[in-house]
Amino acid sequence: MDRSTLSYADRVHDRPVGPCRLLTLEMPVSGFVSWRGSFRTHPELGAHDDLVQRLMVGMLDKGTATHDRFELAALLEECGAQLSLSSDGLYVDVSGQALTDDLPTVLSAGADMLQRSSFPEDEYPKVQAQALADVQRSMQNTSSHASRALMQRLFSVDHPNYSRPFEDELQGLQQVTREQAQAYHQDHVTPHAFTLVVAGDLSHDAVESAVRDAFGAWSGTAPAPTHATEATACAPGTATVPMADRDNIDVRMGHALTMRRDDDDYLPLYLGNYILGGNFSARLMATVRDELGLTYGIRSGLSGISTEYDGSWTIGVTLSSEALQHGLDATRQVVRDFVEGGVTEEELDAKKTTITGSYKVGLATTKRVAQSLLTNAERGFPVSYLDEFPERIRAVTLNEVNNAIQTHLDPDALHTAMAGSVPEEAEEAAA
Repeated sequence: MDRSTLSYADRVHDRPVGPCRLLTLEMPVSGFVSWRGSFRTHPELGAHDDLVQRLMVGMLDKGTATHDRFELAALLEECGAQLSLSSDGLYVDVSGQALTDDLPTVLSAGADMLQRSSFPEDEYPKVQAQALADVQRSMQNTSSHASRALMQRLFSVDHPNYSRPFEDELQGLQQVTREQAQAYHQDHVTPHAFTLVVAGDLSHDAVESAVRDAFGAWSGTAPAPTHATEATACAPGTATVPMADRDNIDVRMGHALTMRRDDDDYLPLYLGNYILGGNFSARLMATVRDELGLTYGIRSGLSGISTEYDGSWTIGVTLSSEALQHGLDATRQVVRDFVEGGVTEEELDAKKTTITGSYKVGLATTKRVAQSLLTNAERGFPVSYLDEFPERIRAVTLNEVNNAIQTHLDPDALHTAMAGSVPEEAEEAAA
């Protein structure tokens, strides 16, 4: 039997291995595997734990109780492997790719970094300086400023979707000490909700053995969650971030959504938004870009929606100073017409085809399959959701889409954030 014709639910091996939920998938590739994993850390966001976590993660590959950073780097280089540890809000992520035969060695190195990092004193200033440099680079970007300003209007500082002002982020990173990062590691880096997905040319039993050897002794429980789950209730308004000598102004518009990723309305709203602003053939592009020539690009999306906290609906557009007001008015009018008039059967059928086709193509790589399985696991979805998603999309009806649009999207509730050389009259209007 050709295993590649079986459903993912039939092909994925899903079982506990020590403190880890391990999912393995054999794929028709030769000699290599990809993996994606995560565990919950529950940072106290209102106390800037997310900044501590970022610096802590940056130290993990700088040395352990058994290897200095040069030995760790040499080990990975000798294998030709990729191994990445990153901070992702409420999680720490682990990912990589390696030759199948080298997987035990690379997983062992990753486990060593996570469980026995030594936090060498001479490395911390370098990690801190790199984090500060990353923020300073982002501060030159009008898009980043506009996006952050919008999230500050929609969410409180203890919400996972909040984005603090760049100045606060710089100050916070400067104040985090090596001792704080090390203490955070001790308290928060545990195998809480630890899930690991490995996909590629593999033996399920061999991967299980490698994971047990690497992570079997890992123990501990993360602190209880403290983050907010609901958006901030406030009247719509405008925030401006003046930045001198910019050719264009980045604009973000949006409002919070009181829904979860597993709500019945999510997929109908996802489809509706895709018709509005999901790709180059969407309504916003057709009108604001193609018909009126006011921008090179405009998109809308559902952002930051999880199964446990609110997210948002956002629109992003770049406009010149001269076209700013015209572009804002045109965008709002397209949104209003969209919400009031709904979508057509032809639009819905076309987007269903686009979404399901893109989804199928995306699952052709080991990296993408591993990430999709991990994301579904984090959401509490079954493995079968990977197979079911296209059918769920195709099953959504026109009435469900239009009802979701009119229920959850409100043109009168849109907040606006702008960054760039904003005209004086626009700043005065926003005051």
